[in-house]
Amino acid sequence: MSVCGVVAVTVEASATRALMIVSIIVTVAGLGVACMGMKCTNCGSDDKTKKSRIAMAGGIILLLGALCAIVACSWYEFGSAIFIAWAGSFLAVLGGAMLAASCPRGKPSPKYPIATSRPPSSTKEYV
Repeated sequence: MSVCGVVAVTVEASATRALMIVSIIVTVAGLGVACMGMKCTNCGSDDKTKKSRIAMAGGIILLLGALCAIVACSWYEFGSAIFIAWAGSFLAVLGGAMLAASCPRGKPSPKYPIATSRPPSSTKEYV
């Protein structure tokens, strides 16, 4: 077991701290992107397809941040706080997955086809 730094912290503990800091930064960035993709904001575009793709990108970034948190809290033992860390990480995975799955497949098709020609009318004109 090697020791780095002045405070006598093991390499594993300092790597875990660094990974948790990366997780926090990535998650905050993902939340910012997801907020830009919300329908109620004016950031980005007014196009609903672009908005939902921005929200999907925010969900993917949230998934990456949650993955970093899961790896960090599983790599080094935090004691009983590990269960809280796992619960928070899996909630972040759930939220990121919901945002990532919200992207529409394409342009919505109308439920009823639009008639291009008028049906033949009778000779009587109705008033």
